Amino acid sequence: MEDLLRRAGPRALAAVVRRGAGFADAEDAVQEALLEAGTRWPADGEPDDPVAWLVTVAWRRFLDARRAHEARQRREERHERLVPPGPTEQDDDTLLLLSRCCHASLSAASAVALTLRAVAGLTTAQVARAYLVPEATMAQRISRAKRTLAGATFDRPGDVGAVLKVLYVMFSEGHSGEIDLALEAIRLTRQLAAATDDPEVDGLLALMLLTEARRGARWTDGGALVALADQDRSRWDTTLIAEGVALVQGALARDRLGEYQVQAAIAALHDDAAAPAETDWPQVLEWYDELLRLTPSPVVALNRAVAVGEVDGPRAGLAVLDGLDPALPRLDAVAAYLTERAGDLADAARRYARAAATATSVPERDHLLRQAARLNAAARRDSTGAPTGVRDEGRHT
Repeated sequence: MEDLLRRAGPRALAAVVRRGAGFADAEDAVQEALLEAGTRWPADGEPDDPVAWLVTVAWRRFLDARRAHEARQRREERHERLVPPGPTEQDDDTLLLLSRCCHASLSAASAVALTLRAVAGLTTAQVARAYLVPEATMAQRISRAKRTLAGATFDRPGDVGAVLKVLYVMFSEGHSGEIDLALEAIRLTRQLAAATDDPEVDGLLALMLLTEARRGARWTDGGALVALADQDRSRWDTTLIAEGVALVQGALARDRLGEYQVQAAIAALHDDAAAPAETDWPQVLEWYDELLRLTPSPVVALNRAVAVGEVDGPRAGLAVLDGLDPALPRLDAVAAYLTERAGDLADAARRYARAAATATSVPERDHLLRQAARLNAAARRDSTGAPTGVRDEGRHT
């Protein structure tokens, strides 16, 4: 086949030049056609007229290249009209690109995928592996995101809040082998923090670091979830905690309070406690009150109920839950934790089992089922008059 291609190539080049293509462009196009022939002909068989086949493919490549060149020229001309000449600040470019990838018109999943592809520089295959989906599926998702943004102009950075929301979603996606989304989110947030003077960016970075610091203690060697109160705190990363605490203190000192700064402050209080009993729950509750003022969401109210239970007693926490939607995710888990602390083991076990039925992950479901089994066993022992040995180890997840 090499001889055939060697003979047909020049004839195809001449035909493409004769049709009006410049020599250099025609040569590039024919080279691409020859490469395609080398791939397809062994599998599909040689065409009846190899030269005509090469000319057709080469001419198509030439037209594609010319259209791409013309489109690029139009973009450059539009850019010249929009952006005054002068040096480009790299920091501004970072925020501009993140704004584009995190545009509000995109779904969170599409925005994360596009950010990983365009800003983090990952290949489509790597992004697909991070999400455990086929590469073709991820390629379609990214293409759809690009089409959604087609025609939009981005001459200035967009809403930083939208960017932070996408980065936090990326961080919360967890970890999946080759590509660690949490670390990617931290890396990009560091980049953004260097490009902006927004305390909320520092707040989000602090929140990520303070959460990431506990990663090593969050799971057993067998992959079981370990609740915060049961974690071996000697395994927490003190370097990350120190950096996170410094960041959130610096952000709060700028007196432009935001939700990520508040969440980071709560995380810092947990990380600062050498043991669960040393957690400064009154201060945690104060920060939850502030967070509820800033973002009055049911999820924040649910988490605040735990703090109320620690400060004012479990029945006070349960009273807070009475005012929330019973269908709220994780409400049963929190209710089970507070009910156990109130001393009703049988009811707490039922609530843990009910929470397990709606858990969003296998580790969380298994953790809740273990809590239910533990309390059921304790309740049986209690009914026989034997020592229960039950300690206050019910743990909200």
